[in-house]
Amino acid sequence: MKAVLGLEDGTVVKGKGFGAEGIAQGELVFATPFTGYEEALTDPSYKGQILMFTYPLIGNYGVSYENFQSDGIKANGFVVREVCDHPSHHKSKGTVHSFLKGEGIPGISGIDTRMLTILTRNKGTLRATLIAGDDDGEEAVRLAREQPTISELDLIGEVTSAKPYKIGGTGKRFVVMDLGVKQNILSCLSERNIDIVVVPADTSSRQIREYEPDALLLSNGPGDPLQAKNAISVVRELADEMPVFGICLGHQVIALALGARTYKLKFGHRGANQPVKDLRTGIVHITSQNHGFAVDPDSLSGTGLHITHINANDGTVEGFKHESLPILSVQYHPEASPGPRDAEFLFDTFVKAAEVPNAKTSGYR
Repeated sequence: MKAVLGLEDGTVVKGKGFGAEGIAQGELVFATPFTGYEEALTDPSYKGQILMFTYPLIGNYGVSYENFQSDGIKANGFVVREVCDHPSHHKSKGTVHSFLKGEGIPGISGIDTRMLTILTRNKGTLRATLIAGDDDGEEAVRLAREQPTISELDLIGEVTSAKPYKIGGTGKRFVVMDLGVKQNILSCLSERNIDIVVVPADTSSRQIREYEPDALLLSNGPGDPLQAKNAISVVRELADEMPVFGICLGHQVIALALGARTYKLKFGHRGANQPVKDLRTGIVHITSQNHGFAVDPDSLSGTGLHITHINANDGTVEGFKHESLPILSVQYHPEASPGPRDAEFLFDTFVKAAEVPNAKTSGYR
């Protein structure tokens, strides 16, 4: 099947299509893990984006359908150097090609992903169009240029749950605001016997209070955090009533709610090998990340938030805590799906903070 990828800067690359025939539009973003394509493709944070893996061979262990982070593929399209047609793994139930085809998602292979990664690092994230079934490069570029930017899209509304649901536990009750929550976040809470109530992104603070939670957790999710208007409002109203925790987009939402600012990164952090330094211990944890926006450190003055973690590569904010309220937040993914498990202890810290809601937060360890 013919396929072409066109970028807003005029770049055109032609290759071989796989998955479903059709058109995919969105930001072209790259991720660096060697494995974990099932988890990445089904991560709601990739909504609105065309996902490209830098590792050259994808699909060699097939698709097991056991590691989904949502109910299906959330990335708009998939770009790889080589896709494996004959996977080898005892749990494999299909190929990446059949996986994408069944979900109606187009992909392109046989192209220079290294060149595209370098281009993205040099120019920043670019809008793109992937056409599987045709190789009209001019049309792909035209469509790339005409699409809205990611900051103009309400992507949270496309991935949040339609209605509240519960995952029973015998411990503290956490209300999880679903901005695009990954399943492994919920699994990590369940493993700690948390009584979980997952609510849609448009849930009001009044409705959250009715669940009588011991803590509120803001999940990961796609797009510009400024689009999470309701979540920002909820945090403002509840920040002094209960412990509030944030992961990824939830981290950015908390910052905005308390008066800080966010900004768009040049090409974001996406992968399973991002080093994060704890400023208090000096320990560097290797983390899984997926975000294109970050908190402006210069805007934290006067908010009560103090930086606890930074990215060891570029110094961006990776975590903060409040000076007097039980508010803890991280930019990275402690649930590590896919990726290392260095930071999973953070969920133990969340549970401990929820047990003493009126105490000052003392840190993550």
